[in-house]
Amino acid sequence: MKPIKIGIYLYELAEVLDFSGPFEVFTTAARVSEDTPFEVYLISEDGQTVSARAGYKVVPDYSIKDHPELDVLLVVGGDHSQEVNKSDVLDWIAQQAPKVSWLASVCTGAFLLAKAGVFRSNKVTTHWEDIADLQQLYPQLDVVEGVRWVQQDQQLTSAGISAGIDMSLQLVSLLHSDVLAEKTARQMEFDWTKNPT
Repeated sequence: MKPIKIGIYLYELAEVLDFSGPFEVFTTAARVSEDTPFEVYLISEDGQTVSARAGYKVVPDYSIKDHPELDVLLVVGGDHSQEVNKSDVLDWIAQQAPKVSWLASVCTGAFLLAKAGVFRSNKVTTHWEDIADLQQLYPQLDVVEGVRWVQQDQQLTSAGISAGIDMSLQLVSLLHSDVLAEKTARQMEFDWTKNPT
């Protein structure tokens, strides 16, 4: 079985756990699995070092111009105020969306997917502080409160920060098996919230 290729898009002032949580889930799943189910890549606009929250430096694997073909695109949150105005990034997201099997966001990554016009379902969630803003800016969306994550069609969105780990474990379950998701959560010593409500 060919590994499923997962691209995690991050940017300046991205929330650290938004990308490192899912990265840990997928790489741990690959480590504890008998096969090699996932390859995970960190992707940024230009492939150069990114300064996430609190000056946390990250060296991405690829830029939006040179990454491998993806099966899953996951867009993270953080201070997205500049990122939502980058036409090259929004165009790239719009180009990737129909190509990938699954589309996902953590926290305020939902704003980037909404601005790029790529949501596959109108039922989404985001960080609790940003629920009202997302709903006001994109009234066509059904922005759900009080949940860890939302799955609709081939799309998952999570609430803030640590909720991305729950959502990523759900993706492991969907893409591989519930057994591997459970094994991954156990290895991480994480209490997986399977039911988003």
